[in-house]
Amino acid sequence: MTWANEVLSVGELAQRIPVRHERFLLGIAGPPGAGKSTLAQRLRVELCRSGRPAAVAPMDGYHLRNEVLRARNALARKGEPDTFDAGGFVADLRLLREAPVGAPVPWPLFDRAIDEPTDGGVVVCDERVVVIEGNYLLLTPTEAPGWADVRGLLDACWYLDAPRQVLTERLMDRHTAGGRTPDQAQEKVLGSDLRNADLIAASRNRADHVLTAVGDGYRVT
Repeated sequence: MTWANEVLSVGELAQRIPVRHERFLLGIAGPPGAGKSTLAQRLRVELCRSGRPAAVAPMDGYHLRNEVLRARNALARKGEPDTFDAGGFVADLRLLREAPVGAPVPWPLFDRAIDEPTDGGVVVCDERVVVIEGNYLLLTPTEAPGWADVRGLLDACWYLDAPRQVLTERLMDRHTAGGRTPDQAQEKVLGSDLRNADLIAASRNRADHVLTAVGDGYRVT
């Protein structure tokens, strides 16, 4: 089944996720603002609609708490690789990989309203497909310590790309909606977010497929 240079609907993308008796872990990597969360949730809806129970397990729930970041003088860099609990993420991903279908695996989520993670925000149990979405799924130890084991725990990983201007606009909107002034949002985007995007872009060629949003679908290249 060919993928190259096709524009596929989310339903068609969901159909290309293999059907297996054991759990299938699909990673969606990409820079901040690319639309990973949206794609992951749309895939979940399509899979469930077709009778394949699925869950979304985001990386964002492994942000270190703000009090920890303040103590490390790292709050302004929140979102960079070392501001996450990479070890906890890898350990829980391995548990998700090894736990039998039907055994509950709690997974933290990130609450943007309070800017903090929430423990056990979702519990994966009977779902045979879990979409893992996050920025740092494809990094090497040279790029950022602690993340290298992630790729080997995923059955497949797609990279969601987006033009830099699109990323900038979405991130500005995200930060101002979260309470930052336009100047503060710009400082965050230019001083941290886009630097992270450049780091993540270096991992692009390690993905199984690269997707770019086109209208309501996605071009696979």
